[in-house]
Amino acid sequence: MTSTVPATASTPLLSIEDGVATITLNRPAHRNRLQDEDLHTLLAHFGRIEADTSLRVVMLRANTAGQPKPVFCAGYDLGGFDEPGKDASLFERMTDAYAALSPVTVCALNGSVYGGATDLFISSDLRLALEGVEMRMPATALGLHYYANGLQRYVTRMGLAFTERAFLTGRPFTAQRLWDTGCLEDLLPAAEFEAGLSALVRDVAALAPLAARAVKQSLRELATGNTATGTLERIRERERVTLASEDFAEGRKAFAERRAPKFSGR
Repeated sequence: MTSTVPATASTPLLSIEDGVATITLNRPAHRNRLQDEDLHTLLAHFGRIEADTSLRVVMLRANTAGQPKPVFCAGYDLGGFDEPGKDASLFERMTDAYAALSPVTVCALNGSVYGGATDLFISSDLRLALEGVEMRMPATALGLHYYANGLQRYVTRMGLAFTERAFLTGRPFTAQRLWDTGCLEDLLPAAEFEAGLSALVRDVAALAPLAARAVKQSLRELATGNTATGTLERIRERERVTLASEDFAEGRKAFAERRAPKFSGR
């Protein structure tokens, strides 16, 4: 996998190759700050991804070309927040749609991340970061109570103590501090970042897609603390489906034959 730097700024880009969808934030001169048109584009990309059952991995990254210090995303552009007709729920709908994607999501944090964009980082299933980046949530420093689903993701995926520090101090988390929380798959220097990212995406794409999607959904349900009878039965049903799947039969056969499996997603 190679990283292609787009020549001109634009709304987020989507490329699809070999079962991997790559979304690239592409406003490097403005630190990839998200505008409403970017949010609408991302929602469209997520819809296309969800409709394509052949996709196994979604990788989210940013174009940081020409930046003095790499910034993955500076958050949401608040400049026109008071404009008539402004949809205050648009950002939350975008992050909810990303969090709900069926393929495994990988955040390639190749720059610092701020504000609402931290929810994209936290919502990802797997996260890999560049050494020297930071993460900061300034909502309360701006006088804002963060949206409900974003707060829930912070607490369920990062823990209450992490969330309290993020929101009740406004201080940044260094890359090393993020690593210490255990939320990162890897923390890499610039010279090793692309190779490490490629290896991670390759490993995830090689998983049985039916099982990976099912387990992801079950883990998300369990993370909310919902263990009602209906939830547990849905999880058991997913287990039954994978036990009877062609993928599981292929996985057992490949293991016995000491070869890489060829999964079909059925």
